[in-house]
Formats: sequence, structure tokens, C-alpha cells
Amino acid sequence: MTATDETGLRKQLVDERIVRFYFYAALLYLTVSMLAGFLMSFQLIRHNPLQGLELFSPGRWRMVHTNAIAYGFLANGFLGCLHWAIPRLTLQPVADQRLSWVIWCAWQGVVLATAGGILLGHAQGLEWGETPIWVDPVAQLGLLLVAINFMTPISRMKGPVYVTLWYFMAAFIWTFLTYAMGNFVPQYLVSGSSAGAVGGLFIHDLVGLFVTPLGWGLMYYFVPILTKKPIWSHGLSLVGFWGLAFFYPLQGIHHFLYTPIPMFLQYGAVVSTIAVELVVATVVINFFGSIWGNFSIVKTNLPVRWFYTGMVHYFLTCLQCAFQVTLTFQKIIHFSDWVVGHAHLVMFGVFSMWIMGMMTYLFPRLLKREWASLRLCEAHYWMSTVGIFVMASDLILLGLFQGWSWAALEPWDASVEFSQPFWVLRILAGLSMFGGLLAFLLNLILTLRSPVPEPAEAVAVAV
Repeated sequence: MTATDETGLRKQLVDERIVRFYFYAALLYLTVSMLAGFLMSFQLIRHNPLQGLELFSPGRWRMVHTNAIAYGFLANGFLGCLHWAIPRLTLQPVADQRLSWVIWCAWQGVVLATAGGILLGHAQGLEWGETPIWVDPVAQLGLLLVAINFMTPISRMKGPVYVTLWYFMAAFIWTFLTYAMGNFVPQYLVSGSSAGAVGGLFIHDLVGLFVTPLGWGLMYYFVPILTKKPIWSHGLSLVGFWGLAFFYPLQGIHHFLYTPIPMFLQYGAVVSTIAVELVVATVVINFFGSIWGNFSIVKTNLPVRWFYTGMVHYFLTCLQCAFQVTLTFQKIIHFSDWVVGHAHLVMFGVFSMWIMGMMTYLFPRLLKREWASLRLCEAHYWMSTVGIFVMASDLILLGLFQGWSWAALEPWDASVEFSQPFWVLRILAGLSMFGGLLAFLLNLILTLRSPVPEPAEAVAVAV
């Protein structure tokens, strides 16, 4: 098959335009989310620039910050990558490309309606599930349509199903069920500590059964392509998948230790959380085994560097989680900034980095031209990596100081006072991360404005 024939086949399988539009939407929401994070950060150091405006109160923008990341940036970024990967893995187009555009429009409506509802005071009283109750049915329908659109080409496959597709199929089913459990059950069916238990499951399953299987599934797709080597061990990939499926749904209640929730459930959550770290270790070993003897590719190939930096952060996050869920650690770090640092490390340091790596790899293929500036690509990586390392380290250390202060029964305002320099450092780290994003956006604009190469060169870029 000639290069021209291969290009024609790709165009039939993949609607590259919708991949670009998902990426554009994701970058827009990431920008908004970071700006919202700054508003909350300045409030903590008593420099709220919008003091006295209810619509722009930091408490509401904090919820915009988290929801814009989860449903705006991560969901759009992953959906764009799925439109690229699944048709290539199955050699089948999605169920209906028109449905893909309907989903794109509907999902942006869900994200914008969620932000508007939160700012107007209609947030639902559930962590990570603040989407107003009148948005939830639309979001639930959107998740069903996503599953139908992507499961159709997978069901038409003949031959073996790649482990990547195992993760994808699980994510489509788990996410639909998780969203229903978290947004409808506590709101309408249960209350009290029972609602807390369900809410804990939702909080953690949103990470473990939505972004984790999509993220790792895409790593199993992109890493072999970029390294031109197969994954080291198929057996370890099976351990990683089934370990995730078995242990992750059991650990959500570790968010509510020392509560009226029955202790056997709390103990079960602690044990399963520690077990997940062992499972994650097998996955990380598998991926590092895949580049054994070729570690220089992390230096020379920027998307691979993004991917493996995220993997290291994932291992550290789960290792940290294995300690922080123990009852002894919870006495110290519960309600402290340790938890905030942990959350930023996993959501930005892992999944956002993976998506940035995929965008760095895919945009030249989508735009049929190389990046305008490799220096800006490098600046994006290093400013993001240094920023998240400083932010996570700063907040994790602060969390210990806060916990020890509270355990010593010092006045609350004492912990607020000694937290001030740490919160200033967090803003500086956030500025570094935001600067990296601006470098990426500038590079994207320059690339879009650069001349389109000759057809032969464009084919070479698109492979």
C-alpha cells in the first residue's frame, strides 16, 4: 500500500477535525481552570482581586476549577484521543461521525452549564459532583452516547482485542455507572453516613474508573508506537488491568476514615488502597521494561518524556496514597494541604501530562505541519514539570506542619499564619505551570499560522 493509500484510509477511519476541536475545547477549559485556581490561591493569602463579588467568590470558582479540569480538560482531551486511537485499533470508524459532533456540542453544553450553575449557586452538595441536578441527566445521556459511539467499532472487530481496548471498554461501562451512582444515589435515595459512603466511592471511582483506564489504555497505545517496541510483558498488562478492576472500586471510603461508616468498610478500603499500589508497580515496571536499554528516548522524544514523567508521578501518587490512607497517617494529614498537593500531583502531574504528551505528538499530524518552535515545546514541558513538583512538594510538606499544629491543639489561626509563605510558593509554582501552558498555546498559534508544507512532506508528517 502506498503512502497516499494509507493517508486515504486514515481519512476514512478518523475524522481528524473533531480530534482538533476536542483538543481546542480542552485547552480552553484548562486555561479557565488555572485562572480559577489562581483566584482561590489569592484568597488564601488575603489578596482576592474580586473581593465582595458573589458571582466571583473563591468558593464557587474553586468548584469551577475542579470541574473544568475533570469534565472540561480531561474529558475533552481523552475523547479527542479516543477518536484518533479506536478507529486505528479496530480498523472501523466510530458508529456515526454525526453522532460524534452531537456529543461534542452536548458535552461543551454540559461543561458550560455546570460552570454557570455553580456560579449562580446551584451546585450539588457532593465533592467532585457539584454539577447541578438539572445538568446530571444530560451528562448521563452523553456518557451513554459516548459508549455507543465507541463500543460499536470495537464490537465489529475480528481477531484478538488489544489490552488498550480492554481498558477503554471498562472505562465506558464504569464511567456511566459511576456517574449515576455518585450524582443520583446520594441526591435522591440515601442520606447521612450512607450517602457519605456512596460519595466516597464516587470521588475515587471518578479517578480510578474514568480517567485511569482511559489514561493507561492510551499509554498502551501510544508508547509502543513512539518507541517502536512492543510492551515488555503481556502477562503484567493483564495483572494491571484485572488488579485495577478488582481493587479500585473498593477503596473510596478511605476518604471517610474515623466516621460512623462501619469500620470493616474502612479497613477494607485501606487494604485495597495499599493493594492498588502493588498493582500500579507492575504496570510501571512493565512500561519501564519496554524501554530497557533505550532510556535515551526519554531525552530525545518529547511526547515519550511527557508519558514517562506522568508514570513516575503516578507511582509516587499511589505510593503516597498507600501511606496516607492508614489510620495513623490520617490523624495527621486529614483536612490538611497534604490532600491538596496529592490531588494536584495526580490530576496535573499524571493525566494532564499524558494528555499534553499526546497533544504534542498529534497536533503536527492533525495540522500537517511541524511545531513552529521546539524551544517552546521544551519550555512547556520544563515549566510544567518544575511547577507541579514544587507545588506538590510545598503542599505535602505544609500538610504535615498543619497536622502537627492541630494535633498540638494550637489555635487555628496559628496554622493559617505559618501557611502563608507556603501558599505564596504555591502561587509561584502555579505561575510556572500556567507559563508552560501559555508557551504551548503560543506555539500552537504560531504553528497554525505557519505555511502548509508540500503534499509529499505533509504525508510524511501525518504517518
